[in-house]
Amino acid sequence: MNYKSYCSPAGRPPPAHRSLFTRLAAIFVLAVLAGLSLAPRGAAGDAPGWMHALTSAPLPAHDEKTDAVLLYSEHVVTVQSADKIKSLTRIAYKILRTDGRHLGTVAVPYSSDTKINYIHAWCIPAQGKDYEIKDKDGLDIGLPGVAGSELISDVRAKLLRIPAPDPGNIIGYEYEQESRPYILQEIWDFQGSHPVGQARFTLQMPAGWEYKAVWLNHPDVAPTGAASQWQWQVNDVPAIKEVDSMPPMRGIAGQLMVFFFPPGGVQNKSYSTWRDLGGWYAGLTRGRREPTPDIKSKVADLTKLSTSSLEKMRVLARFAQRDIRYVAIELGIGGYQPHAAADVFTHHYGDCKDKATLLSTMLREIGIDSYYVLINTQRGIVGPAIPPSIDFNHAILGIHLPDGLADDSLIAWRQVDKLGRILFFDPTDDYTPLGQLSSSLQSNYGLLLTEDGGQLMELPPQPPGMNGIERTGRFSLSSTGTLTGAVREVRLGDRAASQRAGLRTAAADADKVKPLETLLAHSLATFRLTKASVQNIDAIEQPFIFNYELVADNYAKPAGNLLLLRPRVLGLKSSDILESKEPRKVPVVFDGPSRDTDDFEISLPAGFTVDAEDLPPPVNAEYGFASYRSKAEVHGNVLRYTRTLEVKELLVPVNKLDELKKFYRIISGDERNTAVLSRAGAP
Repeated sequence: MNYKSYCSPAGRPPPAHRSLFTRLAAIFVLAVLAGLSLAPRGAAGDAPGWMHALTSAPLPAHDEKTDAVLLYSEHVVTVQSADKIKSLTRIAYKILRTDGRHLGTVAVPYSSDTKINYIHAWCIPAQGKDYEIKDKDGLDIGLPGVAGSELISDVRAKLLRIPAPDPGNIIGYEYEQESRPYILQEIWDFQGSHPVGQARFTLQMPAGWEYKAVWLNHPDVAPTGAASQWQWQVNDVPAIKEVDSMPPMRGIAGQLMVFFFPPGGVQNKSYSTWRDLGGWYAGLTRGRREPTPDIKSKVADLTKLSTSSLEKMRVLARFAQRDIRYVAIELGIGGYQPHAAADVFTHHYGDCKDKATLLSTMLREIGIDSYYVLINTQRGIVGPAIPPSIDFNHAILGIHLPDGLADDSLIAWRQVDKLGRILFFDPTDDYTPLGQLSSSLQSNYGLLLTEDGGQLMELPPQPPGMNGIERTGRFSLSSTGTLTGAVREVRLGDRAASQRAGLRTAAADADKVKPLETLLAHSLATFRLTKASVQNIDAIEQPFIFNYELVADNYAKPAGNLLLLRPRVLGLKSSDILESKEPRKVPVVFDGPSRDTDDFEISLPAGFTVDAEDLPPPVNAEYGFASYRSKAEVHGNVLRYTRTLEVKELLVPVNKLDELKKFYRIISGDERNTAVLSRAGAP
C-alpha cells in the first residue's frame, strides 16, 4: 500500500548534488497529468563549451534498448558557511531512441530554504543550429504530487522544456542553487537507470573545515585536489535496469556521502552518529506534545467506556488513524519539525509526524509513554551499514507497553534496552490495527528518538500466517463440465489492508465486489458471479472477507468419455518475473512474509470416477526463502485440492535467482495440472 511522506521533496532542501535521472522524469509525468502546458519556446543560441566538448565524446557502454546515455554530469558544492551552501549542476544526455524524449523536460524543485539563482538549457542537434532555453521560457509551478502545493508559494518547481530532444541530439542544462542546510551532509547519486560516461563531484569549503567521504555500492575512489577543494570522478558507470520487484534504486546504486565539519570538530549541524542525529531531531520535537484542555477532554470522552489500558490505546489509535485527516503542507523546517499537538487537534489534519505527535500526546494522558520513530518505507535506504543521514520519508510511534500488559494481538514489539517493551505503530496507516505493522516497515530500520538521542533499530517481522489469503471453495461439477460453487476468502495483514484501501471510495455494494471480477478473470475463461458480499470492510481489527458464488461454463473439458478437470480452481501463485532473455542483475524483493492457502472441494458428476494415478502428483518444494505444497486426493465422489504458499524471507539474492525461477516453474506446473475423470463403465 502507499504511504504518505514524512517529509516531502519540498520539505527538505532539494540538494543539487542528487542525480535527476529518475526524479525529473517522475515530476515530468506528474506535470503532464496535471495538465500543464510545456510548449518549448527556445531560440537560437550557442550551447556552452562544456556541452560542445561532448559532441565527440565516446558513448558509455549500452544496449540496443537504451533510450539515452548520460554523457556528463557535474555537481559543484561550495560550502560558504554552516548556514549557506551554493551548488552548481550540469547535466547532458545524448538521446538514442524516441523513448528518451522525456529527458528534455527539466524540473528543479525549490523551497523557502533553497533558491534557484539561474537555470539554462540547450539542445545541440545532429544538424543545424543550437537551441537555448532561459529562465523566462520556463514555468514556475507548485510541485505536482505534493499535497497542498497548489495553495502556497513555498513549494515550487521551475520547469523548462528543451526543444528537439530527438534521437541523435544532445540536450543539457545547468542551474545554480543556494540553500540553507539543516544538516551538513551531501549525498551524490551518480548511478541510475541510464549509462553514465563521466560524472564529477567537486567540494569546496572554507579554510579549516574538514570532511568525511563514504562510498556506498561502489568501490572507493580517491579525490584529487587539496587545501579547500576536492574532486571525485567516476567513468563508464553502468545503468541499473529497473525491473519488477527490485530493491529501491538508492539502495543498490552507487553513491557518495560527504559530511562536513567546521573548525573545532563536530558542531551543530554535523552529526557522525545516529545518536547525535536523533538528538538533533528530538530537539525539534520539544514542546510539541503539550496537551490542551480540549485534548484532555477528548481523551477522557474517548476512553470513558474502556476498562483496560489496551482498550484505551486502541480507541486513541483509531482516532488518530480515522479522525485526523492526512494533509502535508511542509514549509521550510516544517519538512522535519512536527506541528504542535494543539494545532493538529484543532485543525484535525496533519502529516505523519503530526499524527504521531497528537497520538503521543493523547497516550500520555492515559499514562502511556511513546517515542518518535523515523523510518524510510523503502527498505534498504537506511541501515546499520549506512552512515547517519536524514534520509527518512515517514514517522511512526514506538509505544511503551506497561508491565503485565499482554495480548495475542500485540505482535509488532521488541525489547529495547532501558525502555522495556516498545510496540511500533503507524498512525498514518488507516488499515493496519494497533499491534501490527505493514510489510514495508517490518524488518526495516527505524531511528527511535529519546531525550538521550537516537537509536537505530530493526523493527520486528511478523509471522507469515498474519499476512495472506485463506481461500475455501465448495463446488459441484456437472457432466457437461459446468462448475458451480461458493467461495469464502479471508484476507489478513497487508492482503486485507490493500483490499480495504482499494475499496475506500466504493459506495455501492456492486463496486465493493468488483475486485472479484479481476480475480476470476485471471483464473477462469468464462464465469458468472451470481452472488457476492463483503464482511468487515471497516473493522480493521478483523479479517477482510469476500463471500461469493459463481458459475463457470465449460470449466472441465470433454475428451471422448473423459473429462479433464483442473483441481486448482482459483488463484495464481506463479510468476514469470524471471522468464526473460536478459539475465537479472538485481535481487528479487518480496513485499513481506506471507502465507496463502487454498482448499477446494469439487463434487464429481454422477457416473464419473477418478483413479489416484489420474490425479496431479503432490508437490513439496522447500527453499530457504519460500515453500510450496499441494495435494489432490479423492474421497468418495469428492476431489479435494489443497495448497500452501509461504514466503519466509524478504529478499532473494542474485545467486539464488535460479532457485527462485525453478520454484516458480514448479508452482506454474502444478497450477496447470489436470485430473482425468472417467465415465463409469466406459471402455
